Amino acid sequence: MKHRRTYRAAVAVAVIVTLVPAVPAVAGERSPVPVAVVSAPIPGTVPGDRLAPAVEDTYPFFSTPDDLAAKGYVEQEFYLSGVADGWDTQGNQVATDVPYRTRIVVRRPSADRRFNGTALVEWQNVTAGYDLDALWNGTAMMRAGYAWIGVSAQRVGVDQLRGWSPARYGGLDVTGGGQYVADELSYDIFSQAAKAVGAGGSPLGRLDVRTVLAIGASQSAARMTVYYQSILPQVEPVFDGYAFIVGNAPTRVGPEPVFQVLSETDVRTPVRPSPDTDRFRRWEVAGGAHSGWRGQQYRAPISVRDLGAAPVYDCAQPPFSRVPVDHATAAAYDHLVRWVRTGAAPPTAPPLLFNADGTKARDELGLALGGIRYSQVTVPTARNTGDNAGQSFCFLFGSHQPFDEATLDGLYRTRGGYVAKVVHADLGNVRSGYLLPADALGNLRDALASGVGG
Repeated sequence: MKHRRTYRAAVAVAVIVTLVPAVPAVAGERSPVPVAVVSAPIPGTVPGDRLAPAVEDTYPFFSTPDDLAAKGYVEQEFYLSGVADGWDTQGNQVATDVPYRTRIVVRRPSADRRFNGTALVEWQNVTAGYDLDALWNGTAMMRAGYAWIGVSAQRVGVDQLRGWSPARYGGLDVTGGGQYVADELSYDIFSQAAKAVGAGGSPLGRLDVRTVLAIGASQSAARMTVYYQSILPQVEPVFDGYAFIVGNAPTRVGPEPVFQVLSETDVRTPVRPSPDTDRFRRWEVAGGAHSGWRGQQYRAPISVRDLGAAPVYDCAQPPFSRVPVDHATAAAYDHLVRWVRTGAAPPTAPPLLFNADGTKARDELGLALGGIRYSQVTVPTARNTGDNAGQSFCFLFGSHQPFDEATLDGLYRTRGGYVAKVVHADLGNVRSGYLLPADALGNLRDALASGVGG
């Protein structure tokens, strides 16, 4: 279908190309970010009726099914409104003081004692035609005590919300009544949401916010790249650091540190646009996919609930790499917080390797060489790659092909030997700073339950 081809092209551009060239900071004072109005929490929770005429009988779109209460967390939704300036992708201001109204979703500790002081503000991804909290990782985020805030900044996502639940979202508009349909207001809306969070108050209750990080995946990383590269030099800074996940990152060097995490899917060439510096870090995860298994498993039941069905894909290879790129992002957030607060730069990581002809270097099992190598790659039970092909978004899913018994028997003679290799690999990644101890423990549990080695 035409719209699928359009989305696929947009994602491919976001993955491969840096959208704008570096620009110097603008001399003089930066424009202040306006203070937005944040509503009281919008009533209504799952299981409501999205089409109910009363707001309190509806519920937030893509509300998480994670057991937040068991972890001392709550989910709340707010309206965010005010006036925003408009910017084009080259950093030119094209509008001022345009009224808008959107929503933010907050998942946070219910008590300050559980809060680690950092708010992760995610630019909701709209590549699929609706808001997607692509970077919500409930296990790691709640374990660490982060607050997560999802911002609906773009027209496509907001328009879908308006139709999905007219009573709840019918009054939302991020286009100035249809005047600015190319998301010119999105950059200012995103920064206003962060300013509201950083100031404390209603979005995060009484939590004491020390650090505010901007996070975005794929298409959202591309939008954030435009913001950091061309707009941020002209406006008040409201984020302390930036995480660009499975997508573009800026080449401009600014005072705020930048962390880029890429899956194998996203690394298409041996040419890296920017080297690591004291303000920039890039990690590449061998075997990982742009959109892998864990995210698909998490979102499938939500899609059934809110969209009527989960998407089904006919890919050239069995889809969805099981290599946990989310382990890299979890470690990266912790490093980024320390970077901001103490100046301690994160560890560097080796790049993925390429052959002389420009293809990715692989071992005899077909696994990528170089990069961050989790135990799922160095102690493999399947061929996980970042490559695939086929309909729709298949090219983003990577592949997963379990080894047959003969291959497994040749690799691991005993169960104890297999588990010991997993532990050894994970301890190495923990020491290198690429893996959090809690995620290493999860890998150990998976290895013990796998039955590999007899």
